[in-house]
Amino acid sequence: MGFIKDFFGQTRKPEGLLGRFMLSTMNSGHAKLADWGMEHLSEILPGEIIELGCGAGRNAGELLKRYPDARLTAIDYSPISVEKAAKYNKTRIASGRCRVQQGDVSDLQFEKNSYDLATAFETIYFWPGLERCFTQVANILKQGGFFLICNESNGKDTAGKKFEGIIDGMICYTPEQIRKALKKAGFSEITTDHHPNKPWITVLARK
Repeated sequence: MGFIKDFFGQTRKPEGLLGRFMLSTMNSGHAKLADWGMEHLSEILPGEIIELGCGAGRNAGELLKRYPDARLTAIDYSPISVEKAAKYNKTRIASGRCRVQQGDVSDLQFEKNSYDLATAFETIYFWPGLERCFTQVANILKQGGFFLICNESNGKDTAGKKFEGIIDGMICYTPEQIRKALKKAGFSEITTDHHPNKPWITVLARK
């Protein structure tokens, strides 16, 4: 149980060799979930995007493919995640369309009202207080901007509850809990969707 706990604990903040191994599995392991989540952005045409908790960088790259005229900022709390994501997106960084940097969702150091779209894939489980962090996201979004959250757990599924017991500090939120925190943070027009065959959820909110 010790190794399992240490390994899956790397999902929170990858560090060291074990963290690098975890990151090597993230891009492929989360791809189907992320692509399903991005389908909910079909009517949105952002110019400036921020990817919160970018992990190994695959989702940032897919967002830039989806929006060829957009620019994207990708942040992560983990230095080795930033390293991996920057390597994955090096050509996009070189072209000036992408930047990757370390950041903290509870204290976002970006200009207010500067992004059209914020995304968070498989990451809010570890955020230090949803309302506090969602308020930070709202501050950097333009009026009318969107925030997409995509989680593998709906907060009630067996697997999600199991991982809560393995990973320190992990909380699998229900759509209702997420909606409540978003409203308190100043978001409106909140819509949720459940995958028809899995406990996956997306929440799309507008500032």
